[in-house]
Amino acid sequence: MDVVIGPLDLTTHVDEALAVQAAAFGLGPDEVAVRRQIVLRHMTYPGARALGATTPDGRLAGFVYGMPNDRVHWWSTVVEPYLRARGNDAWLDDSFVITELHVHPAHQNLGVGRALITTITDGAAQPRSILSAIDTDSPARGLYRSLGYTDLARQVLFPSAPKPYAVMGAPLPLLRR
Repeated sequence: MDVVIGPLDLTTHVDEALAVQAAAFGLGPDEVAVRRQIVLRHMTYPGARALGATTPDGRLAGFVYGMPNDRVHWWSTVVEPYLRARGNDAWLDDSFVITELHVHPAHQNLGVGRALITTITDGAAQPRSILSAIDTDSPARGLYRSLGYTDLARQVLFPSAPKPYAVMGAPLPLLRR
């Protein structure tokens, strides 16, 4: 892994981070514009923080951001009924939510995502972490499982998202393998 993991001023570097997300997630310009406003709003929430993975030449290879979960946040209001139906809605309390984690395709499968998520959760005051991921058998879901995340709800539908998501949770600290 030829990157350095460290704090990222996501408000200042939002466009660079969203370029990584667009490359990793296949987003178009309209989707990036919407996400830009969301990211900037999220970074004003109490406890929100971000990390970046920077290459030796100063390029952003990946980023992660998250915050203490709050049941009044939009994401929580969407996933709560799905979690409640499975008896898992208590996970919304006292959890650190991984809001976004993206690694540029040129740096995937090199441990960058693992380093980002373990580093940000190592600094969390909460005893557990939650996140959502597209509900398919993907490398991202494999990474999360290897870190101790388990499915709390599946086939979660977000407005305007074309595919269903899974909500996953893990006790902190995350597993190291």
